[in-house]
Amino acid sequence: MTVDWEEARELAYAAGRAAAGATEPVALPDADGRTLAEPLRALTDLPAFPTSSIDGWAVRGPKPWRPVGRVLAGQVAPPLTDDGTCFEIATGAMVPAGTEALVRIEASTRDGDGRVSGEPRTGFVPEWRAPGEEAHKDEVLLPAGTAIDPAVIGVAATCGYESLTVFSRPRAGLLVFGDELLTGGTPGAGRVRDSLGPQVPGWLRRCGATVDPAAVAGPVQDTLEAHLTAVRETLLKSDLVCTTGGTMHGPVDHLHPTLAELGAEYLVNTVAVRPGFPMLLARVPGADGRPRFLAGLPGNPQSAVIALITLVAPLLAGLQGRPAPVLPTVELTEAVRGRGGDTHLALARLGPDGRSATPVGHVGSAMLRGLSNAHGFAVVRPGTEAAAGDLVPFLPLPLVIGERP
Repeated sequence: MTVDWEEARELAYAAGRAAAGATEPVALPDADGRTLAEPLRALTDLPAFPTSSIDGWAVRGPKPWRPVGRVLAGQVAPPLTDDGTCFEIATGAMVPAGTEALVRIEASTRDGDGRVSGEPRTGFVPEWRAPGEEAHKDEVLLPAGTAIDPAVIGVAATCGYESLTVFSRPRAGLLVFGDELLTGGTPGAGRVRDSLGPQVPGWLRRCGATVDPAAVAGPVQDTLEAHLTAVRETLLKSDLVCTTGGTMHGPVDHLHPTLAELGAEYLVNTVAVRPGFPMLLARVPGADGRPRFLAGLPGNPQSAVIALITLVAPLLAGLQGRPAPVLPTVELTEAVRGRGGDTHLALARLGPDGRSATPVGHVGSAMLRGLSNAHGFAVVRPGTEAAAGDLVPFLPLPLVIGERP
């Protein structure tokens, strides 16, 4: 049964989210790129004590003030107990109890006896940070499902964390089908070079999966026995197996019989999208009770990538406990035709501001030149046409925008 493109993405994400659950602690330096499995809570007030924002003087009572000591960052400050006294204080140091104001060093003077005069700054910028100004103890700073980046690691370190509990990375494998494929040299004599074996693992890693080289194989011989053996072996060491080619029902397409033999359940079996036809996603029972997944990608290279970011990317987001992907909206600079009852994914390059998209050339299903010059796909919904100036959803490739010059 052919599934609407948006519905297919929702089904893939839901299947991954339902299968998520395995977590592990990782040290802060190793947490970049992972996903929080628990909310990040403040372990104490932030800041935990009143902290000076300036180099200057902590003063009490009327000026001039007699210096009675110095407070540096990392020290516990004794209290200011007498009017007319002050402590020299450094940025980041604890503000002594009894302090009535802070005076910047550049706004102060000293008389012949060493006494300090000056005026505290007035306005909206305080000279010290109050306890709990940024967060209170046990406050949720970031929810579970947050993608961890260096800023998140910095927040965790500020709170006092040594490690974070994260979702385990999904393990992915790849099987390339097709006796016509060459793994080296130039194409010719009826055979073409395999371009998916070298590139699909990179896309999978960008979606958050780990790819063991031992779980990448192909071309797999075009027999049912070879397909069944390869899929079984790869499922033993993978949470997800991607296959390329064999998603049709031709004389050497053995993927569907293989899935039947494995007792697989189709989650998606053919999506109403062009390019990208036909693709599938199936759930395979695991011997340990945990489900495994198989994503059948078409053999044509651009169609395979479309299938990957249509079904595999949301599946992997769900397996990692991340929110469902939300597509941004862009303004088309040129018209893009519709594809009748199917969703049309048109290769496009983003403008410098990321708000506009221009279709690129060389967009045949078997071509990769257009893909290498694009940032993703403009989405034209079924039964519609898109004119220049129209706002449409944009399906980005799993790359940092601007990574490609």
